[in-house]
Amino acid sequence: MPDDLRITVDELRKRMEAGEDFTIIDARNPQAWQQSTEKLPGAIRVPVDALDQNLSRIPKDKPIVTYCT
Repeated sequence: MPDDLRITVDELRKRMEAGEDFTIIDARNPQAWQQSTEKLPGAIRVPVDALDQNLSRIPKDKPIVTYCT
């Protein structure tokens, strides 16, 4: 994957603090969701193996940030 498509946690935090508008997709598996109490504000939880079935939940008018384990 090209490096220009990846951002660090610190860069994401800065962009969030600056008020940048984007959609966050939490693509961790359901077991990881259960083991964590953390969820980024406004994140949409979509398991990567069910992405096709959830496309309608993902806004198409702003950039998307996806994170997983």
